[in-house]
Amino acid sequence: MKIWTKIKQYPKLGLVILAFVAFVALGMPDGLLGVAWPSIRTGFSIPLDALGMLLIAGTAGYMTSSFLSGPVVARIGVGRVLAASCAMTGTALLGYTLVPQWWMMVLLGVVAGLGAGAIDAGLNTYVAAHFSEGLMQWLHASWGVGITLGPIIMTMGLTATHSWHTGYRIVSGFQFALAACFMLTLAMWNQKEKSAEKEETKRLTDYKTPMSETFRQPRVWLSVSLFLMYVGGEATLGTWVYTLLTESRGVDPTAAGFWAGSYWGTFTIGRIVAGLFAKRVGVNRLVTGGLVGAVAGALLLVWNPSEAVNLLAVTLIGFSIAPIFPAMMSGTSTRVGNHFAANTIGMQMAAAGLGTAIIPGLMGVFARQVSLEIIPACLLAVYAGLLGLYLLAVKYSNSQAATALTSSEQTAQ
Repeated sequence: MKIWTKIKQYPKLGLVILAFVAFVALGMPDGLLGVAWPSIRTGFSIPLDALGMLLIAGTAGYMTSSFLSGPVVARIGVGRVLAASCAMTGTALLGYTLVPQWWMMVLLGVVAGLGAGAIDAGLNTYVAAHFSEGLMQWLHASWGVGITLGPIIMTMGLTATHSWHTGYRIVSGFQFALAACFMLTLAMWNQKEKSAEKEETKRLTDYKTPMSETFRQPRVWLSVSLFLMYVGGEATLGTWVYTLLTESRGVDPTAAGFWAGSYWGTFTIGRIVAGLFAKRVGVNRLVTGGLVGAVAGALLLVWNPSEAVNLLAVTLIGFSIAPIFPAMMSGTSTRVGNHFAANTIGMQMAAAGLGTAIIPGLMGVFARQVSLEIIPACLLAVYAGLLGLYLLAVKYSNSQAATALTSSEQTAQ
């Protein structure tokens, strides 16, 4: 009760805590599946590659809800969206453990994706509107905590009960509890700032710009493209680094597993560190500096003079790209304007889901046609292209701001 009283006294603190917990919860289901999959496919008597069906279903749901999140949040409020989405995700995860047929689990994957996409886009929109760049970095670092806890929960469940159902039921219960917390704090999520200064400032979540108008903005599509490329690059190395090292470069599987883990480890550390300096450094320096580091790491991975350099390359890329996604998310309103920011954030999250599905898959096709060594070269091209695209987006937004300033000055005269 004392904790609840404190949260009521300091509503912003309560919302920050809930946002962090929600992102931990968002990462948990992603961490469950890898450990649970051998048991799931045995239980349903399905082939190894049937996993793709569930991933596609989840991606479809995720892209749909994140794409539409802007108008939905504007209509019913971020608190209700988060409560409903957590309840939806919890229902899907619990349903996984109850359905008798594989196709039913695939359908529930769409429901889980719908819930996850709305949580992700809704929280990103809210934090971009109300909090600092540093908090955005830590918010995304908490997703790393969730995806780390997921395998631990599933492993403990399998050890204790010899059933993959236990892990999903535990995380499902966590989602339902979180939905209840969002319902209880609806008033705080919808609360307006009281200060006279902030009463004059319209938040991103206050705009109700039609999607059709947003679609007509070239800068919106430029911003969306940044997220498709970035997340595609992030997922590519996470997906293929172990296979590249073991099957193409002869690295011992144990060492390769450690190096693959170091990618996500330095990635999470990078976001924690970036949160300390984000406000001082600024969004543009975080993104451009991170992309320069990523290009350098990709060059080392292409060069490949020794195993030690491979490890340096993987950890450098992980640490360098860590702040990019949250920093670009915080800078959305600067790139596209406040009127289009909420809708654009939802579109960016949909593009992120698409990038996760398409770019690593294309890398696999190239690797099969040429060799696994094509992957580092493609990764270098992605990060170099992303750096050029980001600089173009910044230049375009600066020119738009200058044009708007000139117009306002002429009007004043």
